[in-house]
Amino acid sequence: MAQAIGGAMTLHATEAAGGITARTRDFTVVRVPPPAARAHFTRLSEIGTIRVLVVEDDPTAAEARVSELRRHGYVAHCVDTGAAALKSHRNADLVLLDLSLPDIDGLEVCRRMRAAGNKPIISVTARDAEEVDRVLALQAGADDCVVASCGVREMTARIEALLRRAYPQPESARTITRGPLHIDGRTREVRVHDEPVNLTAKEFELLHLLAANPESVISRRELMARVWDTQWTDSSRTIDTHVSSLRAKLGAPGWIITVRGVGYRIGHG
Repeated sequence: MAQAIGGAMTLHATEAAGGITARTRDFTVVRVPPPAARAHFTRLSEIGTIRVLVVEDDPTAAEARVSELRRHGYVAHCVDTGAAALKSHRNADLVLLDLSLPDIDGLEVCRRMRAAGNKPIISVTARDAEEVDRVLALQAGADDCVVASCGVREMTARIEALLRRAYPQPESARTITRGPLHIDGRTREVRVHDEPVNLTAKEFELLHLLAANPESVISRRELMARVWDTQWTDSSRTIDTHVSSLRAKLGAPGWIITVRGVGYRIGHG
């Protein structure tokens, strides 16, 4: 564990043999573990023990990636060599693997990790990597491949997208943390700065839906359909009343952002 560079992140999923392999556009390969592995991941995600291992020898890049992942609620652990990665990855559920390592070729590290199990692996290639480099990484066993110059937000979005595809789980069961805001999808409890917030059933569903889609603006029509299970178009008073109440109970209007003419998105308080 290299604390000086921010530590690494780990995700826990059972390394079961078998599973389904599917290829998507942009050279993304998704390996879906058997049902037992998916069920194991769901249980872990419900109690907030999703861990991601970051393998990166550049201290600045490692710190940025680890900080962003921790901010999104992941547990973080970081190593800076291939040898350390091969020792640590068995305790991880997802690996973010930079292929430019000082000791062992990154493709070889990727092959060994893939041979050991089906946990998701995202490889990170050099900024000027050509298509053949990405293809080699995928052939070595990576599920996705990104260039090192992509931002930490894109990296986090790719991780979340891979987890959604590999380990689907009921939307309502998700436990979400955004800074001081914690939403427990199982117990339907909400806390801000570790203080409980009492919400009605519809307030909770509205908040959970917005928080589960942090990069999206949810339209009024979709909110009515998914929270109130209706296509009723005269929704302004109903939604506005619930949004106003949520903002007051959460203690800051910035938690829910109004996007004029479209709908709402989650904020940062």
